[in-house]
Amino acid sequence: MRRAAKNTVFTLLLLFLCAATALFAYLYFFQPGERDLSGEWDAELDMGSRAAVMALDWLQDIEGVSVSLEEVESYMQGLTIRVNLTFQETARSEGTFRCGILPESYEACSQAAYEAFALAFQSLLAERLRMAGYTGGTDGESIEALVNETFGMSTVAYLTTCGPALLPSLEELQAQYDGSGTYTAVEGVLTRQFDAGGPGAVRAERYIRKGPNLVLSGEAQDASGAVPLDRVQGHYPVVYTLRQAENR
Repeated sequence: MRRAAKNTVFTLLLLFLCAATALFAYLYFFQPGERDLSGEWDAELDMGSRAAVMALDWLQDIEGVSVSLEEVESYMQGLTIRVNLTFQETARSEGTFRCGILPESYEACSQAAYEAFALAFQSLLAERLRMAGYTGGTDGESIEALVNETFGMSTVAYLTTCGPALLPSLEELQAQYDGSGTYTAVEGVLTRQFDAGGPGAVRAERYIRKGPNLVLSGEAQDASGAVPLDRVQGHYPVVYTLRQAENR
C-alpha cells in the first residue's frame, strides 16, 4: 500500500514537472515577453539643464544684477524633445530598428526655451533698470515694449538672433540618435548595428524592459567591438514608453 502511494506521488510529481517544463518552454520560446521589444517607443529628452546653463552664462553679463543657476532653471521647466524608436523582431531577441528625433518636437522645444529665456531676461532687465533709477514701467509689457523700441524686434526674436544657442542643433541630435539597422537584445544588452557605418556604427547599451517601459541606462561591453558610448555622446538614462501599450 505504501509502495503504491509512493508510486502515485512520484507519477504526479513527474507529471507536474513535465507540465511546468512545457509551460516554461512555451513562455520562453513562443510567448512575447520582456525580451520582445517590438513596437513603437517614445522618449522625452530633457533639455532644461542644458538650456539653463547656456542662458546663465549669457545673463551673468548683465551688469549690477546677480542670478543663480537654480533661478534660471526655474524658468526652463518642461523642455523636452521627443525621440521615436521602433523595433521589429524578426527572430528571437533580434530584428530591425529605426530611430529618429521628431523635428517638430525640436522646433517646439526651441521656441519654448527662448520664451523662457525671454522671461528670465526681462526680469533681470527690469531689476537693472530699477537699480539705475529708471522711472518708467518695469512690468513685463513695458519691458517688452522697451526691447522692441531698442532693438526693433521682440525679446524672443532678439535672444534667438543675438543670444546663445540654448539647445544642441537639430543636426547634432540627428547625428546622435537618427538611424536604422539591425539589433540583438541578449542578457540585458541591446546592441544596434547602424546601416550608415562609420564611427559609432555599433552601439551597445544596457537595457531593462518592464512592461510598457524600456530603459537604456548606458554603455555596455559586447564582443562586437562596440564603440564606447562616451564617444557618441549619449544621454543616459533614457526612458522609452511603448505607444498604445494597453492594446498589446
